[in-house]
Amino acid sequence: MGREFLDVFTEWAEEYDAFVQGKDKQYKEVFEDYEKILDSIVEKSGRNVMEFGIGTGNLTEKLLNAEKNVFAVEPSRQMRELANGKLPEDFIIYDGDLQQYPIPTHKIDTIVSSYVFHHLTDEEKNSVLKQYNQLLTAGGKVIFADTLFISEKSYKLMIEEAVDMGYAELAEDLNREHYPMLPVVYEALKQAGFLELSFRQMNRFVWVFEGTKK
Repeated sequence: MGREFLDVFTEWAEEYDAFVQGKDKQYKEVFEDYEKILDSIVEKSGRNVMEFGIGTGNLTEKLLNAEKNVFAVEPSRQMRELANGKLPEDFIIYDGDLQQYPIPTHKIDTIVSSYVFHHLTDEEKNSVLKQYNQLLTAGGKVIFADTLFISEKSYKLMIEEAVDMGYAELAEDLNREHYPMLPVVYEALKQAGFLELSFRQMNRFVWVFEGTKK
């Protein structure tokens, strides 16, 4: 997202909504208070929103219901098809990812994503945040919800806990993907030109974090 993990999401597409509803015990805590997490993003968003990695369209649907204009980007064909079943018939979902995407022809005041940003390496995160800063109008925001860890120690302890619980898929996920440390994200946002940085922990895994363009 980049597209490194696209095959994983293609396989997960049909089951994704069951996961976010807490029906898989391994991921239940990851998606705890899922609706509140999405609502928090919507409440913080401006009028003209660009959403990366819309998945099955859960956040997109909430944004549209709140009368936001949404420019939606999703790399998985299967996810786009599922999202199309929830969203208005004339709504367009663009093929793209966090790094390569169509450029909106209208002004964007908010860039959002949920459970997506960890697909990028730290270096890639640094790069795209600078791109997003250029896309936004003055005073615009990035608002992301994703799994963060406050330190390498807390990250490793979470993996150990997953292994001890017999949660092999969760442990593999935590090892495989690029889950960031909060201080690293803070510094990346600052270096990309964002101010008024805030981080709010929503469950044991997920934080909502945001920054405002200078």
